[in-house]
Amino acid sequence: MSVNMVSSTVSPQLDTGASQAKRGNSKISSDFETFLRMLTVQMQNQNPLEPIEASDFAVQLATFSGVEQQVRTNDLLGELTNRMGLSELAGWVGRDVLSSAPHFIDGAEVRLVPPEVVGSDYAELVLRDQSGIEVGRFPTDPNATEITFDPRTGNDAGLPSGYYEIKMESFSAGRLVSTAPVLGYAQVEEARIDAGHVLLVLEGGHIIDSSKVIGLRE
Repeated sequence: MSVNMVSSTVSPQLDTGASQAKRGNSKISSDFETFLRMLTVQMQNQNPLEPIEASDFAVQLATFSGVEQQVRTNDLLGELTNRMGLSELAGWVGRDVLSSAPHFIDGAEVRLVPPEVVGSDYAELVLRDQSGIEVGRFPTDPNATEITFDPRTGNDAGLPSGYYEIKMESFSAGRLVSTAPVLGYAQVEEARIDAGHVLLVLEGGHIIDSSKVIGLRE
């Protein structure tokens, strides 16, 4: 999916913001008319023996004007936030993000970033399918900083295409000392905002929260 698909949503969202601003302005205008009517009624029904000071009316008007200005400011800030949010979304699309999300395997080699475990002398990559069932174990270098994983290794039939959770189990003198997720890169095909969170749709359709991303590359 290209950046154009994200940018194509800009106009509807900005139109929505403009419509909301118009509704907000109409509401302010309506509230101001209501305020003036209430002020007029207050003046008509004041006690002639104890009339309300003109300064009191001025304070009431100034207070209302301050609230009106604050509402307008909030609307402008909301529109600005929407614009900035769209820019952030466009910046995600097409990038390769590093995360612990399930890895898409289709028979080709996959570049992985293993966890750093000090003191281990043996390690295995443990793969589980989307049901959580273990489907394979593959010995790997316990001290490697990057792994090129070939899913056909030790498995003539290969693994069916799909998403797999990959963890690395590290051992020292035959004793398990660590089980940690293995990180991998995946391209972002779509970015969206949902309930205040930026969600990233990765190649293959898997969705992650942008807060789970710990690395980027072109």
